[in-house]
Amino acid sequence: MKDALAIHRWLLAHQVHHEIVRLPSAMTCAEELPELLAASPATCVAVTVFEVTTRLGRQPVAVVASVDSPPMPGVVGGILGARRVRPASAFTVNSATDYAAGLVCPLLLPDGLTVLVDGRLANSDEVVHTPTGERRTALLIRADHLLTLVSGKTIDLAQSRSRREQATFPLAG
Repeated sequence: MKDALAIHRWLLAHQVHHEIVRLPSAMTCAEELPELLAASPATCVAVTVFEVTTRLGRQPVAVVASVDSPPMPGVVGGILGARRVRPASAFTVNSATDYAAGLVCPLLLPDGLTVLVDGRLANSDEVVHTPTGERRTALLIRADHLLTLVSGKTIDLAQSRSRREQATFPLAG
């Protein structure tokens, strides 16, 4: 499993300013970050993994979004043209991301994993917090730096909530 040290070393190698923050108590999921850090949910980033079924088969899809605007399965399904979308099991999350379920960091995700990024995150130069894969640490990094390093397709989840347009890119397979 990936952890704070792996993320820290990778960010140092890429010369990205960041901080690994020690949490006052252990967390079980990214949604607890705002309370633990007394931070706005809009500045806390979570990765939600869905199991998506399309005509090509079933595969995990990771969606990077702020804690205050979690992705809805129906919206993700509409964007991908999926037949079925459901939250992935902890086993699937662990296997697909190499992070502990609920504590997935948007960095260092496997190349074969389809990653979607909420476009609202791209319009920010604020600092954000995200899990590191460990229960007692979080990553503090500028949103624009984080998104530069995330290998994923930026989508407009806010607009998609109303229009539900299908994306023009295939799932990685």
